[in-house]
Amino acid sequence: MFPNIETANLDGIIAVGGDLSVERLILAYKSGIFPWYNEGEPVIWYSPDPRMVLYPKKLKISKSMRSVLKNENFKITFNQNFEEVIANCKTIYRKGQPGTWITDEMQKAYLKLHKTGIAKSVEVWQNDELVGGLYGIDLGHIFCGESMFSKVSNVSKVAFIYLVQKCEKENYKLIDCQVYNDHLASLGAEEIPRKEFIKLLKKKI
Repeated sequence: MFPNIETANLDGIIAVGGDLSVERLILAYKSGIFPWYNEGEPVIWYSPDPRMVLYPKKLKISKSMRSVLKNENFKITFNQNFEEVIANCKTIYRKGQPGTWITDEMQKAYLKLHKTGIAKSVEVWQNDELVGGLYGIDLGHIFCGESMFSKVSNVSKVAFIYLVQKCEKENYKLIDCQVYNDHLASLGAEEIPRKEFIKLLKKKI
């Protein structure tokens, strides 16, 4: 079990240690908690306040992105190549970041989650090559985004837009984006109080 969500410190850390078993990870996400740590560190569990989320109906698509979606010859698939998506998220270079938080242990754990049907991916293809995508945890009413990658300009946004539109059609409450970043804010994501996020998380209907 995890400590009470309100015991998280100002950085959002609620617990340190434990493992990345399928059971513990599922319990974590259903409790509004996720792991985030670097190689060589113990597992660090977070539940930040505020929480960055996107309500599907509030998705913003700029004119330039509408043009990309219309004119680029992308093929988008859902949950067809999870293993390659997480491998790319782990290894792709990110400007301003020395490395990745997706450790070997983390990668193996999420592959196990994928086999249970709870971890899923979005893939973007161009000329039969995987050029972008994202993966996360599908709770049935909330999709918890974990990581995305792009080998071609704007492709991670293409994957995210597809995910949000799919979730809207299937009446998902929101996309969990965890913590603030400009990239997702430009697409309509916003910060809400953790209490509000937990309330939506617990209310499946």
